Amino acid sequence: MTPSDLFPMPTLSRRNGTLILEATPLTAIAESYGTPCYVYSEAAIRAAWAAYREGLPPEAGTIHYAVKANSNLSILRLFAELGAGFDIVSGGELERVVAAGGKPETVVFSGVGKAVWEIERALELGIGAFHVESLPELERIATIAHAHGVTAPISFRVNPDVDPKTHPYIATGLARSKFGVTLDEACLGYRQAMDHPALSVVGVACHIGSQLIDDAPLIEAAERIRRFVEELADEGIRLTTIDLGGGIGIRYRDESPLDVAQTLRRLRAVFAGRPERLAVEPGRSLVGAAGLLLTRVEYVKIRDDHTFFVVDAAMNDLMRPALYEAWHEIVPVVDRPECLPRTGDVVGPVCETGDFLGLGRTLAVAAGDLLAVLCAGAYGMTMSSNYNTRPRAAEVLVRDSSHQLIRPREKREQLWADEFALLPNA
Repeated sequence: MTPSDLFPMPTLSRRNGTLILEATPLTAIAESYGTPCYVYSEAAIRAAWAAYREGLPPEAGTIHYAVKANSNLSILRLFAELGAGFDIVSGGELERVVAAGGKPETVVFSGVGKAVWEIERALELGIGAFHVESLPELERIATIAHAHGVTAPISFRVNPDVDPKTHPYIATGLARSKFGVTLDEACLGYRQAMDHPALSVVGVACHIGSQLIDDAPLIEAAERIRRFVEELADEGIRLTTIDLGGGIGIRYRDESPLDVAQTLRRLRAVFAGRPERLAVEPGRSLVGAAGLLLTRVEYVKIRDDHTFFVVDAAMNDLMRPALYEAWHEIVPVVDRPECLPRTGDVVGPVCETGDFLGLGRTLAVAAGDLLAVLCAGAYGMTMSSNYNTRPRAAEVLVRDSSHQLIRPREKREQLWADEFALLPNA
């Protein structure tokens, strides 16, 4: 296998037949922490961040890391040290940011179903802005802020009705989407907010979808947002921030991903001459290609003309293939030239036919060999579960030739420690 075969992972290479992440052999990771195991490259995260900063320098705008992509505290702390703000969608994510050393004033709070306690906690900590996604939500925030004697900073998340041309489950900017408000609703909401003493209008936000590999929808949405901001200004409603969301994709298979810096420069050009600061909310494009899932082959099961590579990772560890039919490149960690290549399905031990990590893959492996599921740094561990009473995987951060455990594998007894085995009534 040549380095070009490993295109999705910028810091992954093969030396003497073994996969190396930065300067760390993946065999050493498996030996130290077992499998399944998530492994992240700090150098890859830093490189992705640098591309965003090249396209959107500090004087031009702010970068809010989307916590839902990968919420490990060490990853969050790294972004805090790099100077990132944070985009959250739950009160739990807010607490994670604070625990990792993130500053609440750099946080923007998105999501269609903000609970009372989440709003109260965000106000208590003094977050940067609520991205309001409905008029009832605006009313709830105003009521809570007034009751607590504080002012809530708000931006409306507007839905520009732009087709992002991505998977329907991750398209968020269409009229039928549950996310955001229409432009007409936003106009009404801004007028209400301007007249409310407990609300402070700070900006506007939009996010049209995820895994975008064409910037035309982003530019179209930006142009609509600019026209909308100008209409608000004509009414005397002046904003300080225009948040264009995230969604820039990565290369999982044969996609041609966007040049991040170039795309950001194009977006900035749309708003040339405007006084507002820009903001973006990348997640996947910062961490997706920086992580992989390490797994071990338990059995090679051959039935008639079909082969199953049964591994110790499963859909509870990496949900994307089962949920989206998503493709992740899967490669042997150690070359086995003596092993006969076979084409089959990489499946896990979970009791579901949909439990697969990859279908129709040609691999030269035997039982006991290691596989790397590439580009699993985003929406991998954060979407994992304990289905079939399976402990969630360990997480490891690699820095050159060193590696550090940043979350241990769950112990089985932890999974039922808070449950009660009640006796039936006599």
